[in-house]
Amino acid sequence: MVADDLQLQAGARLLHIGPHKTGTTMIQDALHLARERLAAHNVVYPGTGRQPLRAMLAVTGQPTLLGEPEPDMADWALLAREVTAAQDQRVVVSSEFLAEASDAAACRVVRDLGGPRVHVVVTLRPLTRILPSQWQQYLQNGYRFHYLEWLEGILKDPPDTPTPGFWRRHRHDELVARWMKAAQNVTVVVVDDDDRMMLLRTFESMLGLPRGFLVPGANAANRSLTLAEAEVVRQLNEEFKRRRWPSRHYARFVRYGAVQQMKTRQPEPGEPRIATPVWALKRATEIGAEMAGNIAALGVPV
Repeated sequence: MVADDLQLQAGARLLHIGPHKTGTTMIQDALHLARERLAAHNVVYPGTGRQPLRAMLAVTGQPTLLGEPEPDMADWALLAREVTAAQDQRVVVSSEFLAEASDAAACRVVRDLGGPRVHVVVTLRPLTRILPSQWQQYLQNGYRFHYLEWLEGILKDPPDTPTPGFWRRHRHDELVARWMKAAQNVTVVVVDDDDRMMLLRTFESMLGLPRGFLVPGANAANRSLTLAEAEVVRQLNEEFKRRRWPSRHYARFVRYGAVQQMKTRQPEPGEPRIATPVWALKRATEIGAEMAGNIAALGVPV
């Protein structure tokens, strides 16, 4: 169910910061498909692609994805100018890569995009649902660790992992608190996995769009890898490392090549899926409960 009183005032800048694996692809695909139609409702989705990735990596100081072009601050400056040019229209900007912004970067993002006009939206899912999806994402950026190995490192106290950015993204209470320091207005939206359209209806309400205006794109059904497919990707990454293949080829031949080809097929009903062991589910549930309590204590609208 979506509340009816979510609409932002004219001229607001809705800044969706993810984090990863919380419905960001579906939201961005829907906004990208509707970019031209949005104009008739005085809503701007700046840029030309699904999300302004290079601009976000540049302003947050993050490295590019393996095999992708290097980010440039000129990309951020262009995005900021487009947002400013929207004047009193509503603007929506969405990128899960903002979840790794430092305190200083978050403050700059808010300042450059309109200061008090900015309304930050954080979309959250249970940590237990995020773990296998996030591991797959790391595989598709060249990492080579097994799932259980990664889980053991992530869930240790303190964590011991080659992906420290995971908790930068997914320590959700700290993420919300960080952006509350940068922006005057922050809202948390908890994803309902039983109602896949709930996120789109929420964004429609906030942007003053008619119900049903935003529709999922083709990527919204982008399925997870099976256990065997994930192992193929992991072994491909091992070969990239062993053979010292140039990293500039990774995006073309693995991320947008082999992986996308795998996802065009429909797995057989009996194919093993990636399973999170009971001990990890229990630990993730404990951490999730702690984070939920801390978010409630922050007083942020949920």
